[in-house]
Amino acid sequence: MTSSIPLTRLNNAEDLEALKQKALPRLSLRKDPDAKPYEGVTHNILICCDTGCTSSGARGIVDAFEKDLAAKGLEKSVEVVVIGCHGFCEMGPLIVVYPNDVYYVHLKPEDIPEIVEETIKGGKPVEKFLYHDRETLKPIVHYKEIEFYAQQNRILLTNCGQLHPERVTEYIANDGYKALAKALSMKDKTDQLLEEVKLSGLRGRGGGGFPTGRKWELCRNAEGDKKYIICNADEGDPGAFMDRSLMEGDPHRLVEGMTIGGLIIGANEGYIYCRAEYPLAIRRLKLAISQAEELGVLGDNILGSGWNFHLHIKEGAGAFVCGEETALIHSIEGKRGMPTARPPFPAISGLWGKPTNNNNVETWANIPGIILKGGAWYASYGTEKSKGTKVFALTGKVRNTGLAEVPMGMTMREIIFGIAGGIQNDKKFKAVQIGGPSGGCLPDSMLDRPVDYDSLIEAGAMMGSGGLVVVDEDTCMVDLARFFLSFTRDESCGKCTPCREGSTRMLNILTNITTGKGKPGDIELLEELARNIKLASLCGLGQTCPNPILSTIKYFRHEYEAHIFEKKCPAHQCVDLLTYWIDVEKCVGCGACVKVCPVNAIDGNKKEPHIIDIMKCIKCGSCIDACRKYKAVTRK
Repeated sequence: MTSSIPLTRLNNAEDLEALKQKALPRLSLRKDPDAKPYEGVTHNILICCDTGCTSSGARGIVDAFEKDLAAKGLEKSVEVVVIGCHGFCEMGPLIVVYPNDVYYVHLKPEDIPEIVEETIKGGKPVEKFLYHDRETLKPIVHYKEIEFYAQQNRILLTNCGQLHPERVTEYIANDGYKALAKALSMKDKTDQLLEEVKLSGLRGRGGGGFPTGRKWELCRNAEGDKKYIICNADEGDPGAFMDRSLMEGDPHRLVEGMTIGGLIIGANEGYIYCRAEYPLAIRRLKLAISQAEELGVLGDNILGSGWNFHLHIKEGAGAFVCGEETALIHSIEGKRGMPTARPPFPAISGLWGKPTNNNNVETWANIPGIILKGGAWYASYGTEKSKGTKVFALTGKVRNTGLAEVPMGMTMREIIFGIAGGIQNDKKFKAVQIGGPSGGCLPDSMLDRPVDYDSLIEAGAMMGSGGLVVVDEDTCMVDLARFFLSFTRDESCGKCTPCREGSTRMLNILTNITTGKGKPGDIELLEELARNIKLASLCGLGQTCPNPILSTIKYFRHEYEAHIFEKKCPAHQCVDLLTYWIDVEKCVGCGACVKVCPVNAIDGNKKEPHIIDIMKCIKCGSCIDACRKYKAVTRK
């Protein structure tokens, strides 16, 4: 293993460039297949160790490599590099071996000796550990040739999966803090820097989509002797992990983006509000802040410029409502996280009554690239009104779950059936929930709609923070709406009556519908309640919580009607509306169903058709699972 580069304070941009040149050779094997060894190091083994891959056993892979390399005397010539999220979570634990650029997936500790012997020592890929194309079954050696990666445009995620997130020198070697140095050289012309942000067309990636430059300008122009900036890292949407992955995989990008933002806005202090359920992200952020302060790219007299900026981390308790900016501000202040009416907006009176700007992780992390390469460069990606790229968390019933970054304007079909690989088990696509529990469910007729802010709102959904939950033909859309509403109802702070009482009332109606107690007029009542709650709720949580209901009624009204009028669940998922029976022509009397029934509801003689006592049946589905061979047990 190579020793780390000592950190000494950088006094100017020249010192930063000198450190970059000193650190650059350590990335050479990952950038150039013909690169010469550095300090005797001939190979880099990059191992994804974010929260997802760690839960799949990635740390065991690290230990196995270090143990086997030491046993073979290779520990000084082969460097094991821990990286953040590589994106293709479905394939974890995964590694990339450089300079061979060999990509291995689904590894186990016992696989490592063979990889060391064949790939590290022999220079040959081990085919059985490679990713295999689903259609052709052809093994793919280089990950960039895999469809999941090939269709992406990784701007924000360029360092995730490539750099060690705990080594600031690797970040600097890849042009890290160069944008900050550029911004500091223009510290007397911050209005020009603000114009670059405006020119980029960057809109807030936290869900609202408000133009970032305009938002910054409001806070910048607000009167006050003290200003704050905040990063909302309280990522709470079910199925969303974009912000977590960025903080775990590239924490210095966030630190640099906020530091530049503080300079432009005129704030010398900032807070990162991150939920305590993200311990790895918090640990790496704390380390990044410490390293940045040691180098002099954060803290007092940054890069000898005379300008000061300090960052703090506030750990939240995981309340979904604290994603709303006024509730978040109250939480930082040590108060209960509850929203307040606006105006005044935080840009005028926010944290401790001072002008405050709040953006999410992805928004801040875009700033270094915009300042370094220019607003026009960033605006060259995306659509006319939605510029740049967007990171999405692909979850649900897709083959390729993971993290993907695509240009704004790519269609939902391209994302789901291209990058995400289509639907699991060759099932039919039914809908995609976009925008988290406050978003909307879009059907297959919307698959060719471009994914951008305005297009999604027009369709009855919203961009949100970037969670995409895909469901197949076996999903009940009424029950899905009930699930998301139950989440937002539980997370409501209860301060305002429309959200507190309205969400409870809607949830009761949905529960009745899914349990066979729905009645005529329920659909219309849901629509009326939803509209009133959207208009009268105090904050964004209440204003958007009806979205899943309104969108499912709009596109899947027939499922609501079947539940209410026919007492049937078309997707065969609502237990109270199901009936189980045995097809006597298919049943061979094997008794497999009898053995697994927990309430003895199935009877029959051996080798003769069996029957189900519907009065005893609890509709657990065990009998269907036991009869997969003959498929005699069915439900409707």
